[in-house]
Amino acid sequence: STDDQRRQFLHHTMRHYHQVDELRFRQIHLDFHTSEHIANIGGKFDPEIFADTLVKASVNSITCFARCHHGWIYYDTQRNPERRHPHLTRNLLKEQIEACHARGIRVPIYTTVQWDHFTASQHPEWLSLSPEGKVGGRTPGPFEPGFYRFLCVNSPYLDFLKAHVEEIFEMLPVDGLFFDIVQPLDDASRWTREGMLAAGLEPSNPDARRTYGVQVIADFQQEMTAFVRRINPECSIFYNSGHIGPRHRPIRQTFSHFEIESLPSGFWGYTHFPLAVRYARTLGNDVMGMTGKFHTAWGDFHSFKNRAALEFECFQMLAMGAKCSIGDQLHPEGDICQTTYRLIGSVYRQVAEKEPWCAGATPVVEIGVMTPEEWTHERQPPAAVGAMRMLQEAAHQFDVVDSQSDFAPYRLLILPDNIPVNEALSAKINSYLAQGGAVIASYESGIALDAAGVTVKGRAPYSPDFIIPRGDIGAGLPETEHVMYMQGLEVEAHPDTQILAQAVIPYFNRTYAHFCSHLHTPSAGKVAYPAITGRGQAIYFVHPIFTQYQQNAPRWCKQLILNAIKLLMPDPLVQHNGPSTLVVTLNEQRAHHRRILHALHYIPVRTSQQMDIIEDVIPLHNVTFRLRESRPVRAVWCVPQQVELPFTQRNGSLEFTLPLLDGHQMVAIMTAP
Repeated sequence: STDDQRRQFLHHTMRHYHQVDELRFRQIHLDFHTSEHIANIGGKFDPEIFADTLVKASVNSITCFARCHHGWIYYDTQRNPERRHPHLTRNLLKEQIEACHARGIRVPIYTTVQWDHFTASQHPEWLSLSPEGKVGGRTPGPFEPGFYRFLCVNSPYLDFLKAHVEEIFEMLPVDGLFFDIVQPLDDASRWTREGMLAAGLEPSNPDARRTYGVQVIADFQQEMTAFVRRINPECSIFYNSGHIGPRHRPIRQTFSHFEIESLPSGFWGYTHFPLAVRYARTLGNDVMGMTGKFHTAWGDFHSFKNRAALEFECFQMLAMGAKCSIGDQLHPEGDICQTTYRLIGSVYRQVAEKEPWCAGATPVVEIGVMTPEEWTHERQPPAAVGAMRMLQEAAHQFDVVDSQSDFAPYRLLILPDNIPVNEALSAKINSYLAQGGAVIASYESGIALDAAGVTVKGRAPYSPDFIIPRGDIGAGLPETEHVMYMQGLEVEAHPDTQILAQAVIPYFNRTYAHFCSHLHTPSAGKVAYPAITGRGQAIYFVHPIFTQYQQNAPRWCKQLILNAIKLLMPDPLVQHNGPSTLVVTLNEQRAHHRRILHALHYIPVRTSQQMDIIEDVIPLHNVTFRLRESRPVRAVWCVPQQVELPFTQRNGSLEFTLPLLDGHQMVAIMTAP
């Protein structure tokens, strides 16, 4: 069948990915969405100044534009002359590529997919339709600014895209392709309705429609990758949706690598990248992070990110095992901003010095955090973000995983709050436990989990209720009521299940008929039902404790979780005596017989109404690290400074003190071959 032939071809062509020019550490993503109402496009572009500026800034790869969201083309197109920007003064993209190639700089080529203002205006029949009947989907109206109308890739628009891509290869040398705005739509257009009916699906069913939307994008990527590979088996290919998550697992072969667009000063915030990269890096593709030089987000002309923020965002990419990309936007007249590239160069020169200790490095982890995204489709599920923050603040080394992941590499598996445990997943977790693993589950994640050792009776009858921490699970907390703001579940412990902490109830729930004080009713001192239980190598919390931490960060919630981790995993990979604002990761370069510890201390603060800011670097002094390391250690070095540190090693534990941490420090731990 045609589908079988396509699968065979894809399998064959994917073998060429090892030939792709290696993903580089210091990339620029150069936006160029340029209105037709601006004249002299590229008129001040000087290819020598452009490329020399990149060299001075230590840039070794830059994504440049073939076609933008306005729909305009920036090379001398023969197939679509009507789409060449009406005021383009030169063969801009070709000149950019030639100047960069002369200096050894890669130039992946950008083209837009679902946003194209020219095409949307010329072919409104190709536009998506929201279930409410809004043309273009979730977009501005016809009298509002913006090109955010979504085109359907399951329409004849696909034929135009293929012809456009084919011409790019005909007209230009192609290092790679960056396809932008490639994401599933909840679409009700004729293209989707007809396709769903042909597949025996009901278009009026929202769940069926969303599932079909995911399949449409998967089919598009498979078809486009196969099309590109017939032309060029070696160029890099990436499809951008501003995120990498579980929906990308089945189509990961259509990518040569992943780029995680995540501008913390935009709507992503500082929690998105560390969550997304910890999942993306488990899928087997090389990974690049992408931030921006802008104070806020894309299109913020003549703005500049604080250097400390740009350092943290790039160095965090290295610490997480990713390469670096910084977003910029070229002025319509084509003159490259020297101030911007002095800023970028000040960071990328440091990245270049750090690269030898990052190339080929793989994360060393021992905890897997399951993400609810697989079921909720949220890019930042609150429970996953809460878990990520707790673990990162305590220096635990972890990945983010889904139900298809291999659990075997992890000593501990965490199921935060909203993981639907069906029969298959329960069996997989039971097998993992039988092989020596450990599990922490909370709230609804434990409903069908045999290992939790409880029977769920229903929603907790009182909320808020309270926990009185006692024993090992309560270490570091006073033995008194601690409020649990979010409603939990009422459970009954099985005979072989240990109750680690009880829930204490208030006098009554707060209603118009009976209430007390401003917020909630105090404890009545009456024990009502289990709050934390333990059974073998599993610990269960009845409250949505991870979501609660993401909401308002009660320290006792984090302490209870960290105590549970200590009960199940008393000898973690990394410990330190620094503050919770210290981010620590551990990577390994097996070929060099060394582990690389990354320590970062940059503190985002909410100094504005809209976003977090990093402006100052606050140094730390004399931070002591303890690592679990049974192999003989030959030396410990601060790199790239090549300053040797004294260390002690006994009973499988390595300890050393870092005299100064000024932003970011890598420490190389040299082990015996």
